[in-house]
Amino acid sequence: MSAGRPRAVAFDIIETVFPLEPLRVALSSWGLPAEALETWFATALRDAFALATVDDFAPFARVLKDALEHILAIHGLDVTDDRRSALFRQMAGLPCRPDAMQAFRLLHAQGVPIVALSNGAAETTRAMLTGAGLAACVHHVVSVDDVRLSKPRREVYWHAARVADVAPADLALVAVHPWDINGAKAAGLVTGYVSLGRPFSDVMRAPDVVGEGLRDVVHALLSLEPGSPAAGG
Repeated sequence: MSAGRPRAVAFDIIETVFPLEPLRVALSSWGLPAEALETWFATALRDAFALATVDDFAPFARVLKDALEHILAIHGLDVTDDRRSALFRQMAGLPCRPDAMQAFRLLHAQGVPIVALSNGAAETTRAMLTGAGLAACVHHVVSVDDVRLSKPRREVYWHAARVADVAPADLALVAVHPWDINGAKAAGLVTGYVSLGRPFSDVMRAPDVVGEGLRDVVHALLSLEPGSPAAGG
């Protein structure tokens, strides 16, 4: 199946545009192992997915906090409320990836609307975009809170397409997560995988384009022609 040049592009936010790596130092200072960052986020995603599977929902901030409690309990650690609050404040102010501004400006210059599509709250996403200087390039901020189902449910991607006023086939999703690409592909979107040097899972629906970074993926999406064979698909 072919993929055409998208009329709008949605970006996953957490990890795709804003990597979590800066939080590793704080978690390690609590006595957690270095890999606890990945375990924490994966646990939160697992729980969000489990809720969505049975049509239940909880705001992702709450899911993250509960997942953090789980990780701390496993390691027998007691961390003060002040330190936990400081971690989430740091998360809300994460720096974006070095090529994020280039990617966003490339789309903006081409007149392609940008959608920020996150499992997080819209207010938090807007604050992150503003802090990184990206907000001026973003046309729409879409949160799973709007549909009360977490990604990768199809309803989330369809809602993003409605907000952008395009058909699902005319909206692209850019993400570093194969599960997010798989969900967007199942919903009929064009997809761009940001590999960061990591292979794409063979059990997931293949992305239409693949690039090492955000700018690479955006350039590949803009290079698609209507009806052309999907690159990397």
